[in-house]
Amino acid sequence: MTARHIPVLGRQAVDALAPRAGGVYVDATFGGGGYSRLLLAVDGTQVIGIDRDRSAIAGGAPLVDAAAGRLTLVEDRFSNLAEVCAAQGCSAVDGIVMDVGVSSMQLDEAARGFSFRLDGPLDMRMGQSGPSAADVVARASEADLARVIYIFGEERHSRAVARAIVAARRDAPITTTRALADIVARVVRAKPNDIHPATRTFQALRILVNEELDELETALGAAERMLGPGGRLAVVSFHSLEDRIVKTFLAARGKVAGGSRHLPELESRPPSFAILTKRPVIADAAETEANPRARSAKLRAAERTAAPAFPAEAMSDWPSLDSVLREG
Repeated sequence: MTARHIPVLGRQAVDALAPRAGGVYVDATFGGGGYSRLLLAVDGTQVIGIDRDRSAIAGGAPLVDAAAGRLTLVEDRFSNLAEVCAAQGCSAVDGIVMDVGVSSMQLDEAARGFSFRLDGPLDMRMGQSGPSAADVVARASEADLARVIYIFGEERHSRAVARAIVAARRDAPITTTRALADIVARVVRAKPNDIHPATRTFQALRILVNEELDELETALGAAERMLGPGGRLAVVSFHSLEDRIVKTFLAARGKVAGGSRHLPELESRPPSFAILTKRPVIADAAETEANPRARSAKLRAAERTAAPAFPAEAMSDWPSLDSVLREG
C-alpha cells in the first residue's frame, strides 16, 4: 500500500516543512505513508506516523522495516498528537504535516462504505469502533439529518434529502451505500458534468461519523503546543469547511493579538506562527490530471515562533455525533 501511494501536494507540503537531518517530524495522518516516505528521504530524520485506521498502520509495516528504526507508527486520532509524541519521549518536534479527510485507500475499498461509486455497507468509520453512517441514517431525526447535511455537506437541498431518508427507512433499513445514493439522487437533480447528487450528503455523514472538524480544531491546537521555535506546520485540506478552519486558526495566531478600543485592558499577545503561504498552494495541471482528487486540495503552512502557544479556545458549535444519536 505504501509503495504505490502518492500524496496530494506531497512534495509541496514536505518542502514547506524544510526537513533537516536529525529532525523529528509527525505525519499526523499517515494513510498510505506518502508524506512519511518523503520525510524519511532526508538522512537522519525521525518520523512519528499517526492514523486511527488500523489497516493503515498494518499497511505501513514494510515502510517501518525499511526505515530501520526511524519510523514509529501509532494507532490513534491525530487530535491526540501531543500525547502520542509525549509517549515517544518528544517534548517538541520540528515539523507536522496533516492531510485532512478520507484517504484514497478508504474511498477505493467498498467494504469501508465511504463511496457511492462502490456498493458496500454504509459504514464510513475511519477507526474500528463507534456508530456508523448506517446508525446515523437509521436513528437521527429528520431535523438533525437536515442540519448535518446542510452544515457539513453544504447541501442546499438538505431538507428534501432528510425527508426522503426518513420516508425510505420506514419501508426498509438503509444499510448500503448504493441504497442511500439512490435515495438522494431521487431528490437532488444533477446537471450535466456536475458532481454526483449524493456527494454532499456522503461528505456530511462521513464528517459527522468521524467528528472530523472537531478533530481538526483540536489537532491544530496540539500542533501549536508541540512545535518548537522554527518548527513548521503544513496542512492539506480538501473542502471549504476544513480550509476555513485552518485559515482562521493561522490568521488568528499569525498576527499580534491585543486590546481594542472596546477592551483596551487586554494584554497584547505576540504571534505564535509566521504564515508561510499568503495564499493556499494548489495542485498544478499535471497533478490534477494524474489525480482528480487533487483538484480541491489546498495547502497552508506556517512556522512556529518562540512566543507561547495561545490559550485553548472553546470548540466550534458543530453538530455532534452523540447529540444527533441521542436526540434522534
